[in-house]
Amino acid sequence: MKEMTKLLKFLHRLDDCKIHYRIEHNRDDSIMVITDVPGQKWEIEFFPNGNVEIEIFKSDGEIRDESELERFFKEFKD
Repeated sequence: MKEMTKLLKFLHRLDDCKIHYRIEHNRDDSIMVITDVPGQKWEIEFFPNGNVEIEIFKSDGEIRDESELERFFKEFKD
């Protein structure tokens, strides 16, 4: 249960720092903690073997208007 300890310590640290997070289970073998902080989204995955994978999404800081929505739907529709 060493891996669970690592995850719990991480969650306690987020709580102590008052960083909002949510937990998801998207893969069979991991638990993901997602944090949204100003200009960034972090996806932190904890695996049973003790590995941790982190993917960081950063904003380019540009604010767009609603005309961008057409590009969004055109690009990401099925």
